[in-house]
Amino acid sequence: MSNYEQINLDDYFQTGEGGTALTYNHKDGSTLAKLFTPGVGAQTAEREFHVNEVVFAMGVPTPKPIRLITDGTRFGAEYELIAHKRSYTRIISQEPDRLAPLSLRFATLAKQLHTTEADTRRLLSMKQLVHDAITHYEELPQDVREMSLRALDALPDSTTCLHGDLHIGNIITDGRRDLWIDVGDFAYGRPEWDLCMMYYTAKFLNAERADSLFHVSPDVLREHWRIFSRAYYGTDDADTLQQTEQGLYPYFALKLLFVIRKLHNGEQSPSDGVLALVRKYLA
Repeated sequence: MSNYEQINLDDYFQTGEGGTALTYNHKDGSTLAKLFTPGVGAQTAEREFHVNEVVFAMGVPTPKPIRLITDGTRFGAEYELIAHKRSYTRIISQEPDRLAPLSLRFATLAKQLHTTEADTRRLLSMKQLVHDAITHYEELPQDVREMSLRALDALPDSTTCLHGDLHIGNIITDGRRDLWIDVGDFAYGRPEWDLCMMYYTAKFLNAERADSLFHVSPDVLREHWRIFSRAYYGTDDADTLQQTEQGLYPYFALKLLFVIRKLHNGEQSPSDGVLALVRKYLA
């Protein structure tokens, strides 16, 4: 706990809300504070901060991490505040005609990231992170755990960068620079670990979740994936694109278990629908 500096929230005002954290801008306009919700331990906040330090040191465009902080109850970190920034999702929700150019730009940036060698001495393999999560997910049915670990062991690995939570809400621009944010799960491995969750948001989110997470409709997310995937894979051929999407299925099933365990601290079993989906895609 000695690594954390106490802040006074009277010096900040809330600017955002995510699934596990709230963000606050400092009143002097120079920094942004991210505080995890109560119950998320200091260890989680510290790991995310140190991953941010590694990513920034690698030269990946991301706001500069400054310090670990606490308000006395919650834990988090403070980062450089990017003035006049908007996320790609916010821009698309406000200016729908920019969907296509931003989707194409996002494909270019994702490919650049996925061809950048990671600092494997200081970052973890996404395959290993998923393996550890499934192994220690006590609420996971044993048959699903065994099936998942077998499927995971059969997947190839790589040493290139992964964002860990790749989507158009996790990239911001101030009009001059594009920067990755929320890089707490940044790792290395096959690009499919990133692409599978983009595919999920395009194919499975209902209207309420799409609006809550991305401020757009499911139709917009599907169109974003259509434009992005053709640019990313470099083809318009329907059969080739279908094959690439099918190749994402095992990554998607395994990453879904990783995400659910993280959101619920491993204390809640996946729903019957999720378990059916995992069994289907790993069969």
